[in-house]
Amino acid sequence: MQIFSYLCRMKNKMKEKFIRIATWLGIMMALTIVALLLWRILFHADQSTASLKWLQFLQTAGTFLLPPVLCALIWDPNRRPWAWLKMDRTVPWWYYMAGILIMVAALPAINLIADLNGRVRLPESLDSIEQFLKQQEEAAAALTERFLQADNFGVLLINIALMALLPAIAEELSFRGTLQQILGNKHIAIWVTAIIFSAIHMQFYGFIPRMLIGALLGYMFVWTGSLWIPVLMHFTNNGLAVLAFYLFDEHTVDNKNIADSIGAGDTWWLGFISLVITCLGLLIFYRRTHKQ
Repeated sequence: MQIFSYLCRMKNKMKEKFIRIATWLGIMMALTIVALLLWRILFHADQSTASLKWLQFLQTAGTFLLPPVLCALIWDPNRRPWAWLKMDRTVPWWYYMAGILIMVAALPAINLIADLNGRVRLPESLDSIEQFLKQQEEAAAALTERFLQADNFGVLLINIALMALLPAIAEELSFRGTLQQILGNKHIAIWVTAIIFSAIHMQFYGFIPRMLIGALLGYMFVWTGSLWIPVLMHFTNNGLAVLAFYLFDEHTVDNKNIADSIGAGDTWWLGFISLVITCLGLLIFYRRTHKQ
């Protein structure tokens, strides 16, 4: 009887998870279509940088920002979506500082792993697929560079909001706040969410480092109990890249990709040191939060 009862409970839990994921994906698809239609109506599918930035804003809001909020509103019995999404919890101030420091410390290690990931070559039989993937990556990089162009401080602030702040909030709401919580906030849930988080960006040569970033954010979410910690870390990662590009354009630094190059190539040793420091930092942080 106990085994039968356990199996029934497991079946009901799986059914509930499936329904919630289907609901989330359904709302996501519907709002994504609305965002695309709205862009076509307002901008007539214009390919200018300003128009594409509006498309980026509408897509991010429709695909990643609004669906989690609407789902949480449906699922929370008290109609408090911020509580369901773990955005109403007060945590010690040093959690935020630790999150920023860990993210900054991890950047060279992430760059080293990205460099190694970029050296992966598919078998000759898959050469056409490899060429397609490279073309997609180059096209995405070219579009990103168009978006990052900023000839004044005001445009820089817009870029930070569009390419750092909004994605940080929206993607964390969707992946850590929604999908990871539905799956259960356990090790498997964290890694499955991280894999999907990386795959959704459609960048094969950045898959592994982005997956590891997703796992890092997932564990920080579980350990702190607050979605604001991974949001802040995500924003730190994106914001530093936007700022570094702006400083290059203003001739303050010599390399526009400096945020993505430290720890890679000739500076691989910085990536290795960064990896050690990041692991130690995570261990210390886990022990401190686990005791509390």
